[in-house]
Amino acid sequence: MEVYKKSQMLSSFSNEQKLSHQSKHLLLELYKCDCEKLNDESFLRCILNRASKLANATVLNLISNKFEPQGVTAIALLAESHISIHTWPESNYSAVDIFTCGKNMIPELASQYLIESLIAKEHSLRVIERNPPSVVSKQIRMVV
Repeated sequence: MEVYKKSQMLSSFSNEQKLSHQSKHLLLELYKCDCEKLNDESFLRCILNRASKLANATVLNLISNKFEPQGVTAIALLAESHISIHTWPESNYSAVDIFTCGKNMIPELASQYLIESLIAKEHSLRVIERNPPSVVSKQIRMVV
């Protein structure tokens, strides 16, 4: 895989395709969480729904699966993209993915709410700035 510097990437677009719209992709890892909460599918669906609304997103659907003997995967499908959570209660660990597009979303609010709701004693947050070309940005639906 070839890695490009930002200046190289920018020069690869024509003037009409300059990067203009900013989206965020938050990668959140939660450690030392409440293991019962991490194994409660209904609770996780509820906090994903609430986190989405706090972030000013429109929830289109919630899907989830409880694994045996433990663990849950849940996804909030958003008009602005998605929020997903994968849990490992036996390790008191959870991985969260918050992918947003649209100018009105505040994914950091969703992140903070999930940290607090799962009583994570430690966490790691990485933010990836996504900047599609303006041609793509014009096609991104903005929720009113």
